[in-house]
Amino acid sequence: MRPEHHEGTGGGGLLVPMAWMYSEYIADEVLETGDLMEPATLEYRAGRDALALTIFLSDGAVADELPVARVDELRLLTAYGAAWRRWVCARLDALERPTPPAGLRDPDIALARAAWRWLEETELLAADLDAIGPPPWDPSGADDEEGEAQVWTPAWQLGLPLGHLAVHLY
Repeated sequence: MRPEHHEGTGGGGLLVPMAWMYSEYIADEVLETGDLMEPATLEYRAGRDALALTIFLSDGAVADELPVARVDELRLLTAYGAAWRRWVCARLDALERPTPPAGLRDPDIALARAAWRWLEETELLAADLDAIGPPPWDPSGADDEEGEAQVWTPAWQLGLPLGHLAVHLY
């Protein structure tokens, strides 16, 4: 978004990524309402970025509080098992906005792509849900290992369920 100018062509001012910043603001509000994670953690960042991407790519944030229909849409988009990753990639690829003057990149899209790159390339240590054995009351005959099995997983795989749960609690 360009600063508003009434003379000439707009003065070539700084492009401000208002749509992305507002999407991040809404994502922060939803996550803080849920009070699921400390804001200083990488898991919180993963949840905020996943939720902000979802808001931004689903036609942007809306003014004031999220309407019920929008909360339901976010809940469906972030649901476990949904094809969220494929949806994000397709939306980012298809996102065609008019190119800003002087060949500058759209700062909103640049920040959305940077957030996606971080979510894809950053791996966080998480509990390995596939390695969880039978319940303790169910005799398995296998030796129980001390400690929890952990794996490195892309940040979006932790952030998406966190965002989904926060939307439910919103």
